[in-house]
Amino acid sequence: MRSRARSAAEAPNPSPTRPIRPAVTRLRRLRWTLTALFTLTTAVCLVVLAVVAGSIDGQSRDRELDNDLDRRVSGLSRALYYEDGTLRLDSLHEDELVEGDVAIAVVEWDPAGVPRRSYAEPADSPLLPSAEQLTRIGADAREAQSAVAWDAEGRDGRTVRVAAAPVWEADRIDAALIAVADPGPGRRDHDRLVRWLFLGCLALAAAAGLAGHLLSGRSMRPALRTLEQQEQFLSEAAHELRTPLATLRLVTSAGAAAPDTAPRELARATRLVDQLGRLVTGLLVRARVQAGTQEVEREALRLDQLVEQVVDELPPSGARFVVRTEPTVVRGDPELLAQAVRNLVDNALKHGGGEAAIDVEVGDGAVRVRDRGPGVAEGDRERVFERRATGPTGGTGIGLAIVRWVADLHGGTARITDAPGGGAVAELRLPAEPAPESHPEAPCEPPEPREP
Repeated sequence: MRSRARSAAEAPNPSPTRPIRPAVTRLRRLRWTLTALFTLTTAVCLVVLAVVAGSIDGQSRDRELDNDLDRRVSGLSRALYYEDGTLRLDSLHEDELVEGDVAIAVVEWDPAGVPRRSYAEPADSPLLPSAEQLTRIGADAREAQSAVAWDAEGRDGRTVRVAAAPVWEADRIDAALIAVADPGPGRRDHDRLVRWLFLGCLALAAAAGLAGHLLSGRSMRPALRTLEQQEQFLSEAAHELRTPLATLRLVTSAGAAAPDTAPRELARATRLVDQLGRLVTGLLVRARVQAGTQEVEREALRLDQLVEQVVDELPPSGARFVVRTEPTVVRGDPELLAQAVRNLVDNALKHGGGEAAIDVEVGDGAVRVRDRGPGVAEGDRERVFERRATGPTGGTGIGLAIVRWVADLHGGTARITDAPGGGAVAELRLPAEPAPESHPEAPCEPPEPREP
């Protein structure tokens, strides 16, 4: 086991702001716009079809009623006959054409064309128009010399449908037969059909709108996923690059302020640039893995050495690190694991309580980082691993989420527990490989403190 401590000067740690997602907002607004247009277009088409269907139904009912009346008046007018100059109406009582919800009337004229007799069956039917109307209707049929049909007003004020046909005596017309029917039942059925068509249009338009909204959501899901991945990549890039960039700035400032230390600071700057390159590579790897375009390349690596390297490359923060490691071999992606360890340490720096010591322990396939801050409430220990979960110190809220993602990717776990005596312990546990044989090592001299 190796143990060491280090301290350094304080460095600024800017708190990032939460990114705005205007592209996602525009996509969602576009989805609702498309849904509204699709629903409106569907509703207009359905209404047009309903209007056409209603019009066809109304015309069909009127035509059916007219055909029925025409059949009745044509048949009954041929059944009437004159005997000794008198119009015989006996057949009206026996003909089946008289049956049904119709009223029959006969208007007769003398040779001078003056109405002389009228007959109605049933005589008190409210469907029958007035005597004056019957006479005028019969005169129209007499003048047309064929069956005619039109609307009239019944005795009770309702609109009725009337058909009239002339009755011939030899070569002249001395009478007309009139049939009257109530179009009300058919029109009520028509109105009922129109209402059902209207309600059906509403239901179908609503169903089409819902289906369109769901389909547009499914079609836009890849675009939203791409935007989410892009936003996640940018957030993680800002989170991961902030620390090495701050360190690089301090190193270059120190080299510029003290020319005699420039070679040493230049070497440190070179290492930091290499670290930045590895970070960018790791970010791209993670983005490609999450997008499903690349598989994680796992290799056997020394987890203890990786953790020591991460701690050595941390920028000055004023904290004192106590690192205890045992030779530990795991199989995984070194860049992703380094980012996870770096995020564990960054989390301890944010919540560790100023210049208090931070313990880093490696062994048995696990990395444990203890801080001496206020700790994490039991109800929040899972929430802190969610993306965008933030604490009182601010932050992007993705550091521990990346730790959990890396752990899941490598078949491991990530958790936070209470530390004895206060603070919290953040642990990343991975499946351990057989450890290499350890050899006695000469005691290491403690590293020299960094120059502020």
